[in-house]
Amino acid sequence: MDTPQTCGRGLAEHSALPRKLAELMDSVRGVLELHMKALDLTDPASKRELEAYRQLVNAHRDVTTQLHALGREMAGYRDLPMGRHDLTAMMTPAVGDAFEKFVSVERELVALLENRLEHDEPMLAEMRAAGGT
Repeated sequence: MDTPQTCGRGLAEHSALPRKLAELMDSVRGVLELHMKALDLTDPASKRELEAYRQLVNAHRDVTTQLHALGREMAGYRDLPMGRHDLTAMMTPAVGDAFEKFVSVERELVALLENRLEHDEPMLAEMRAAGGT
């Protein structure tokens, strides 16, 4: 028997997005941290770069923590009882526009990630060929 869709189930299903974004941000943090170890601190420019990376690592750590918490919270609403909805209010142009914006940003995110992969995959292949992974 199919379980009826509820807003709580929708929130739980959408919780995958902040959780995956948290993983992405945490992996960026890891790359930044390792990059810091390659800096020659006898060079003044490297010292400035190190400080910039430290700040970015901390910011990525904070964002990762918040995104994980958001994903857990959203997933926790899976069994939220379905409240009554005003269907007329849900079909207003503003609601449609907001959802259209959401779908548009999803498309932009997919395009951004595809573009990044075109750059990052060859770099990864070079690193592997050089014995880096």
